[in-house]
Amino acid sequence: MVTIKVENLINFVSEVFSHSESSPDEARRIATYLTTANLTGHDSHGVIRVPVYVRWKKMGSIVPNQTPEVVVDTPSLAVVDGKFGYGQTVTPVAVRIGIEKCRKAGLAAVALRNSGHLGRIGDWAEMAAAEGLVSIHFVTAAGSLLVAPYGGVEKRLSTAPYCVGIPRQGQDPIVLDFATSVVAEGKCLVASRGGKKLPAGALVDADGTLSEDPHVLYGAYTPDGPRDHTKGTGAIRAFGDHKGSGLAFICELLGGALTGTGATSSDRRFANGMMAFYIDPKVIDTSNFFDGEITRYTDFIRATKPIAGTDSVLVPGDPERKTRAERTRNGIPLPDDTWAAIVNTARDVGVSETSIQRATE
Repeated sequence: MVTIKVENLINFVSEVFSHSESSPDEARRIATYLTTANLTGHDSHGVIRVPVYVRWKKMGSIVPNQTPEVVVDTPSLAVVDGKFGYGQTVTPVAVRIGIEKCRKAGLAAVALRNSGHLGRIGDWAEMAAAEGLVSIHFVTAAGSLLVAPYGGVEKRLSTAPYCVGIPRQGQDPIVLDFATSVVAEGKCLVASRGGKKLPAGALVDADGTLSEDPHVLYGAYTPDGPRDHTKGTGAIRAFGDHKGSGLAFICELLGGALTGTGATSSDRRFANGMMAFYIDPKVIDTSNFFDGEITRYTDFIRATKPIAGTDSVLVPGDPERKTRAERTRNGIPLPDDTWAAIVNTARDVGVSETSIQRATE
């Protein structure tokens, strides 16, 4: 395990993307969002993605320095085409449009299509919450067949994230952000690179055998080599049996079919689609009841007597706040295999050995 200071990691990852044809602003934006994911404990959506992003860029799946296009624009609704730009570049534009429309109308919807990997969806909920807005996000990844629907063993769904953000006055927002699979694909990637192991039965093989071995998803791989989910014989399982599978199906239809990205299919170019809804509580909550009731109910939940082996009952966002504080103070831990893969990618795009050494100082 290697531990990297936050600013060092941002600077280093920024240099990787600067050497991979992104502008300095885009490179730093990507690096900051990826590092923030690690800060919150979402290592699956953090800097482990650097080799993947660079590989996608070389394949032409992601296009650097894109300017998204607004193809539908009404007072309360917009459709934004990301033109396969980095999600960290095009998504803030789409979210900002949703925020501005919601401020004027009290309610807004924005369909984002053809975006590169969106990263941690919670970032976009936090962006809206910082402006005092509730947001709901349905996401899919076209071309990313990873998950078996309930009762099946073949890949038919993406990990189809779902996210809700709720602002709080003077406090961090409540953010619920999860893949509709037992684990996100990035967590399989982390496990395959020497990180946290998968939960028992997170994967299912072609014969119906439950497994937590990443080889089921990726097939054969070397420690610091690429991972290709099309090479494995199995799939990730949907969480919660028919409930998670059903929610994933809805994410495919709203985030994929409705946005124009397309529900996932093996013959589609990789792209994220996100259908997001924004609500201004001030318009609904004329009696100023909402925030106080959030406080009352949150305290009520946290006061629940915990089961044996659990310190306390948490609400969405509690683990992220704790991890963010710890890693901001102590640095971001990365498994050796993960760091080796990032360093190999950096060398491949021309980052100097001096910069590589500086990152670990």
